[in-house]
Amino acid sequence: MVEQLWAPWRMQYIKQEPEEEGCFLCKAAASEDRRKNLVIHKGERSFCLLNRFPYNNGHLLIAPYEHKGDLCQLDDGERADLMATLCEMESCVRAAMQPHGFNIGINIGKVSGAGLPGHLHFHIVPRWEGDANFMPVLADAKVIPQALEEVYDLLVKHAKARRKC
Repeated sequence: MVEQLWAPWRMQYIKQEPEEEGCFLCKAAASEDRRKNLVIHKGERSFCLLNRFPYNNGHLLIAPYEHKGDLCQLDDGERADLMATLCEMESCVRAAMQPHGFNIGINIGKVSGAGLPGHLHFHIVPRWEGDANFMPVLADAKVIPQALEEVYDLLVKHAKARRKC
C-alpha cells in the first residue's frame, strides 16, 4: 500500500512567483515583524532567521546586516559578530531540539549552490540519527516533521532565555 505524505507548505515554494526586487535577507533584517520574517535573533551586526524552505527541521540562516557576498568583504567586527551569532544559535538549537549533530556551512557564489549569491549567509542544519532516509532518493521528497511556526516559537523561547534578543 502506498502511503500518502502531506507537506502542504511546499506548494508555496513550488508556485511562488519569481523573487521580487531586492534581497529577502535585507528585507527580513529591516522589518519590525520578526515572526512574519522568521527572525529568531538580531545582534549588533548580524542576525538569524529560519530558512523558509528548510533542508531539515530547524534549518537556520545567519547573515550580516550588510549586503556583502564574500567573507573577505566583511570587516573584523562583522566577522566576529557573525561567528558569535553562529555559535550562539548553534547552542540555542542544541538546547531546544537536541540534534545529534549539525551541518554548518556557507555557499559563496552561484556555482557553489548559493541561492542568494549577493548576501553572505551561513546555514545551520540540525541533524538526527536516521533523518536521512529513502524519501529524498526514491520519492524526491524531504519530510520535515514540524511546522515552521512551531520551530520558530521553540527557538525564540530558547534564544530569549539565553540572552536578550
